[in-house]
Amino acid sequence: MRGAVLHAPGDVRVEQLDDPRVVEPTDAVVRASATCVCGSDLWPYRGINEVTEPSPIGHEYCGIVEEVGSDVTTVRPGQFVIVPFIASDGTCAHCQAGYQSACTHRVGITGAQAELLRVPHADGTLVATPEVPAPELLPSLLTLSDVMATGWFAAVAAGVQPGMTVAVVGDGAVGLLGVLSAAQLGAERIIAMSRHEPRQRLATGFGATDIVTERGDEGVARIRDLTDGVGADAVLECVGTGESMDQAIRSTRPGGGVGFVGVPHGVEITGRQLFSTMVRLHGGPAPVRRFLPDLIDRVWSGAIDPGRVFDLTLPLDQAAEGYRAMDERRAVKALLTP
Repeated sequence: MRGAVLHAPGDVRVEQLDDPRVVEPTDAVVRASATCVCGSDLWPYRGINEVTEPSPIGHEYCGIVEEVGSDVTTVRPGQFVIVPFIASDGTCAHCQAGYQSACTHRVGITGAQAELLRVPHADGTLVATPEVPAPELLPSLLTLSDVMATGWFAAVAAGVQPGMTVAVVGDGAVGLLGVLSAAQLGAERIIAMSRHEPRQRLATGFGATDIVTERGDEGVARIRDLTDGVGADAVLECVGTGESMDQAIRSTRPGGGVGFVGVPHGVEITGRQLFSTMVRLHGGPAPVRRFLPDLIDRVWSGAIDPGRVFDLTLPLDQAAEGYRAMDERRAVKALLTP
């Protein structure tokens, strides 16, 4: 099969790799209908996360089941499935509590920018759609494997409720779909923080009522100004830097919540800071599997169209250009077709 391999920072190549196969009786092999580049893939691409050897890359995936192990009972060959970016067994205490991304037997999905993918714990991980979807639904269904579910988790973790004022820090794909998530959960006012006009337009289309271009102290002051000095009821932190986390915490009213889903890099929070702000923090890697049935229903019914976040579509062979476009902010998110 063909698959993308990260050789070194800035060096992505599509190569011939061995076809995956069923190894454990709980495995499934899925053939890609669509895959994509994630913002978190840019950390190693930029050399911020160390790259020590060539490694297959990618973790967002949807497609058709080709083969299942002898113990798999919930999906069968021929079904279209969403593949969460963390495989979970569905039976441990953390899975039962709805935190499948903390499964005691979790396996991170890697090498998903490829034609075929082996998925461990198929029964606890994969969720099938009602039928094989029409091609126009593929982009939105693909987002459910990570980016839409991650934006949704940011909103849930922040405690978004109907009527609230919500601020979203970050205008990448996760932040934009955090805006959509907050709108779906009933937020009355959604403040999107963005300096980029195309992303501002998309945020507004997803439900943002206000755009704030300022950052740092000025960004916090602007949110305070928009909320009569109170701060937002809930803030979604969708970047993962020290500056973005600081801005999120300081933009939240006392008793409000911050849902943080940006992979932390250089984030330091002191106990005194949390004590004095009286802000609740919750987040981490999204438990995608918990949200999939609901999110599939919303896409299938046409209630949401998160696939609009893809503004670049390329064949898998041009994965390197997808990385370059996102790294240079020429694209919000690149979809790859097999």
